[in-house]
This record gives sequence, structure tokens and C-alpha cells, in this order.
Amino acid sequence: MRPAVFLGRDGTLIEERGYLDRLDLLTLFPWTPDAIRLLNRAGFAVVVITNQAAIGRGIIDEPFLFEVHAALDARLAAGNARIDRYYFCPHHPEAALERYRQTCRCRKPGPGMIEQACRELGLDPRQSFMVGDRWLDVMAGQAAGTKGVLLRTGHGAHEEAQVPEGVRADAILNNLMEAAGWILRTCSDSSTR
Repeated sequence: MRPAVFLGRDGTLIEERGYLDRLDLLTLFPWTPDAIRLLNRAGFAVVVITNQAAIGRGIIDEPFLFEVHAALDARLAAGNARIDRYYFCPHHPEAALERYRQTCRCRKPGPGMIEQACRELGLDPRQSFMVGDRWLDVMAGQAAGTKGVLLRTGHGAHEEAQVPEGVRADAILNNLMEAAGWILRTCSDSSTR
């Protein structure tokens, strides 16, 4: 079973734009390709785990989401980096579109997307990390058995000060590049013990 780094999308890999409903709003953080390339080379599966209530709210549709991820893949490929798989949750309890109106296990902080990725890709959550800019990311990772990293990018700077009861990040770092370095050091330290 392979280790993975699960990543939130908006505010983690790309700039937070609210509901990303136009491709011209897609902006990678400058360190994103380098950070992902380091994780790729270290043998981690890199998997995006993203809530996409914009689908349930009728703001975007699934084909547009696939376009966004294809554009993201192309930009990462230019930096010799790759995402192994994308998982998204289109559901929301108050979704405008009835087929998406539900409380589900896949919407973060639920662990459903991480559990699905582990089953489908042969990943070991105990050797894995969930990295994102919201406590929901850390909570999803903890519920699935991964370590959790909160980033100060995106919503992270104000989320850091509002820790939900019973939640603790394994690390709180400035950006994805710092997280990649911390993950690589953590794994190196544990393998030398």
C-alpha cells in the first residue's frame, strides 16, 4: 500500500476565488508545481480532495469542473508535476439542484473521498497526509486516519485562529512548499528510527 498526500484544491494549490466559474480565474500559487513535483519524486500518490458545492448550487456543472482540472493538469505538467487523481463532492444539504441535495459522507469534513481514493488506488491512510487551508481538510484527514496539515494560504490565515474543539493539526505551515518539505522530513525521520 502506497502513501499519499491528499490536497485541498482552492486555497491550497490555486488561489481562492470563491466559486471558480471561469477558467481565466484559475491561478496556481507559484510554488505549487515544484511542491507537487517533490512529492511525485518521493513516491507519494498526489490526490486532490475537493468539495464542489458549486455543482449542487447550479453555479457550474461537472463538465466545467473537468475542464478546470484538465487546465490545472496542463499547467502542472509544464512544471513536470502531476496529480494522480481528483475526487470531488458535488453535494450540499441545501443544494439548489435536488439530485445533489443531501448530507453525505464524501463532503469534507467527512472522510468519504479519502476512503474512496484509498480503496481505488491502494493507498495507506496511516502513511498519508491531508493538506488544506481549512479545518474541514484536517478533520477529513483525521477521520480517515491520515496526518493533517493546515496551510495559511487561502482561508488558512483566519482559520488558524478558530480551532474547532477536539481538532489538532499535525502541522500549521505557510504554504504547500513548506508542507512538502515538512512531509518529506517527517517521513525521513520516521524511516531512520
